Amino acid sequence: MTATQAPQEAPPTAMTNRQILQAMSGLMAGMFVAILAGTVVANALPTIIADLEASQSSYTWVVTAELLAMTATVPLWGKLSDLFDKKLLLQLSLGMFVVGSLLAGFSHDVELLILSRVVQGIGAGGLTALAQVVMAAIIPPRRLGKYAGIFGAVFAIGTVAGPLVGGVLVDTSWLGWRWCFFIGVPFALLAIALLQRTLRLPAVARREAKIDFLGAFLIVAGVCALLIWVTLAGNEFDWVSWQTAALTGAGVLLLVAAVFVEARTAEPVIPLGIFRNRTVTLTTVASLLVGVAMFGGTVFLSQYFQVSLGKSPTVAGLMSLPMILGLLVSSTVAGQVISKTGVWKRYLVAGAVIMTVGLGLLSTIDADTSFTLLSAYMAVLGIGVGMLMQNLVLAAQNDVPASELGAATSVLSFFRSMGGTIGTSVLGAILANRVASEMTKGLDAAGLPAGGDGGGENSVPDMSTLPEPVRQIVEHAYGVATADLFLIATPCALLALLTVVFIKEKPLKTTSGMERLAEEAATARETDRSVVGS
Repeated sequence: MTATQAPQEAPPTAMTNRQILQAMSGLMAGMFVAILAGTVVANALPTIIADLEASQSSYTWVVTAELLAMTATVPLWGKLSDLFDKKLLLQLSLGMFVVGSLLAGFSHDVELLILSRVVQGIGAGGLTALAQVVMAAIIPPRRLGKYAGIFGAVFAIGTVAGPLVGGVLVDTSWLGWRWCFFIGVPFALLAIALLQRTLRLPAVARREAKIDFLGAFLIVAGVCALLIWVTLAGNEFDWVSWQTAALTGAGVLLLVAAVFVEARTAEPVIPLGIFRNRTVTLTTVASLLVGVAMFGGTVFLSQYFQVSLGKSPTVAGLMSLPMILGLLVSSTVAGQVISKTGVWKRYLVAGAVIMTVGLGLLSTIDADTSFTLLSAYMAVLGIGVGMLMQNLVLAAQNDVPASELGAATSVLSFFRSMGGTIGTSVLGAILANRVASEMTKGLDAAGLPAGGDGGGENSVPDMSTLPEPVRQIVEHAYGVATADLFLIATPCALLALLTVVFIKEKPLKTTSGMERLAEEAATARETDRSVVGS
């Protein structure tokens, strides 16, 4: 940037509420698409896996593939947002989602379905990182809570509508599960059009784009190696085996090499210096633990509803309402109060406490748990997560320079997604092993052959085809195994609480990322003039 360019750049002014809402319309549509991608499929997965004659490990992979792709690409999207037009990147990520959705809808085997989920995950990674970066750019931290409630409403609508729509599609014979993927396409196209029409970000001075391809490759390869290991270990091969040694060794070596490269490159994908900020480091650790506890613990709830409780996909969608409503109410109320008072740490701590309690309560469920009790437990978990997740991002964004907003936001999203992927993979393997163990024990006690579970001990059973004695054994097995997942997730939530306690509360800034960036640029120019003058 030259001295003659500076006067031509008009300093950005604070946006009005109306301008912010208009700019957010496309973002909200894009986030709705990303949420719908996961939730509309949740209740359909047991049917999909049974229809494609796939195994329990395939069930886990269909979920994990999207999370893995999203996790690996979030920091790349975040870095690209510092170099290229954010609106164009958002539209490209939505385009990737459309391609992935079409591939998934036309899948005739589980391998193509998993591949399509990878493509969807790449698009979701862009939406996850860029939506929060753009929000931080146009909304001051002190006002962010007010609009976070709107995103909470979109999240709740997508999360509630998704399972219901997915259940109806699966239960409607002339539509079927393929429409669970096709239905997101028109919403994605609408989001692309809305972004083109409503999102107006000020032009910024161009700088030479230097993308750290080597660092990006090492990070993606290292993370993928470790996550593939936690997904397959204990299922496809033993935890102590040469495969474990190869995957973990390769993953660690690749990540060590990534740290070496990132520390020396001019434009790192993940700037290591950002971790010198205490708030960023602590919120990153907390986000990782929340990802493990929240996503790892709840992703199998739909399977529990349908297999253990014997509910239809549509009813299973309705059964998730208490958790979503708890999340919506707590995130909206906490956001409004934070915007009004500027005080935020108490809500982080309270959210972590409540989330831990909710997971602990859910660890007591079984095949005979009443819906009233189950609803209360899910509502408690939802309230805790609603108070915690978005405010971790707020705390980090408030404590970094505007020039590091993209990096800080993408780092938090990256580690939260990685936590979710690790949790889903590890807990999925534990679920498969515990279900197999419980069913073998139950079948032996009943004097039934081991093949009587409807397709082998590692398959997801079609409950409608099972005789009553076997059905009861399967219901009990999935109830016990699902409760174990929440029990394992509870210590992760407790560690998140301990991490949050050490975050230092700082006053929320009253200027947006665009305004702060302009101020930082002006300060830098004044410093340069002083140096030249001296």
